[in-house]
Amino acid sequence: MKKNRLGASELYVSEIGLGCMSLGTEEAKAISLIGEALDRGVTLLDTADLYDGGRNEELVGKAIRGRRERVVLATKVGNRRIPGQDGWSWDASKAYILSAVRDSLKRLGTDYIDLYQLHGGTLDDPIDDTIEAFEQLKREGVIRAYGISSIRPNVIREYAARSGIASVMNQYSIVDRRAEETVLPLLAEKGISAIARGPVASGALAEGREPAKGLPDYELDELAALRGELRRMTSPSRSLSQLAIRYSLGHPAVAAAIPGASSREQLLQNLAAAEVPPLTEAELTAIRGVSKAGRYALHR
Repeated sequence: MKKNRLGASELYVSEIGLGCMSLGTEEAKAISLIGEALDRGVTLLDTADLYDGGRNEELVGKAIRGRRERVVLATKVGNRRIPGQDGWSWDASKAYILSAVRDSLKRLGTDYIDLYQLHGGTLDDPIDDTIEAFEQLKREGVIRAYGISSIRPNVIREYAARSGIASVMNQYSIVDRRAEETVLPLLAEKGISAIARGPVASGALAEGREPAKGLPDYELDELAALRGELRRMTSPSRSLSQLAIRYSLGHPAVAAAIPGASSREQLLQNLAAAEVPPLTEAELTAIRGVSKAGRYALHR
């Protein structure tokens, strides 16, 4: 599996990682899927304290026991559960980040996190304090690098200008190309890596699955038509899923794509994209020609 450097950090990540959110809560199954991913060259595992109320971090921790050194472990912070209240509240304060990281470390069964990410963010946050929290954890050796997981261009712009983030996790696929307008060019200019979330768009671009509903920018009939156009670009050695993942990896700012998987079949289909040659400029242009460019309407 090809590895790419994450921004200016010392981290090198597999170009295809595993988004662990969709693994489910069945321990044996989740551990098996993570183990197979690692055996097949995946090094980047992405989780969050939010997923299944922390259970996802626990499962990831159990799965990497005994081979921690082979993993680039990424998790997230910012969503806080307050005892006695339903749901989660947003907290990007320095005090909360310094506290929450200890809980994540315990669930993950490790004494350091490779990539610690702010799980969202707004312009109303105490951004300088948030950055200082990450910088302090980095100085202390608790984390190796930090980033943000956001689709808000205005927030991304602030962190790109004011912090030492290594990466921005951003939703990016053939059916969600909004990042191409401003976010990806900015990250390329600043030497910050993008991690492409949702490259197969929750199965909308997966091989062997017919979407039952449309997407924000695509009615169901439009999505079906797009899939038809994309199938003309597939081959016996390059499925629709693999085409989609290679598209997300085709932008020079993207260091890794992290499709999720809830079954071994999905995992193997996604990881097979590592064996597919990168798309040519002509192929990337052709895909852009049949899909919508999109743009962010809010938080510009």
